Amino acid sequence: MATQQTRWRQLHRTLAPIMVLPILLTLITGSLFQIADLAGQKNNFRLLLALHKGHWRILHVEAMYPFLNALGLLVMAVTGIGMCLPFPSAKYS
Repeated sequence: MATQQTRWRQLHRTLAPIMVLPILLTLITGSLFQIADLAGQKNNFRLLLALHKGHWRILHVEAMYPFLNALGLLVMAVTGIGMCLPFPSAKYS
């Protein structure tokens, strides 16, 4: 039987590869668009802002994208913290 800590680790290991892509997309596009804005070139980089907001050509998830990112980060934080918590070990008689 798997311990509670092992379950947290398995859940985290399963979800982390799924969540890393949208989080990296948000991080990279937001940072690059901010740099373009500071350089006075934001009109030339509207595609970055569209990608950052979740407006993709095939999928239009603008309304859901921030909430899905937030939910994914919350789950990653909870499972990460869950791995660090000390759980009492089961004693077998």
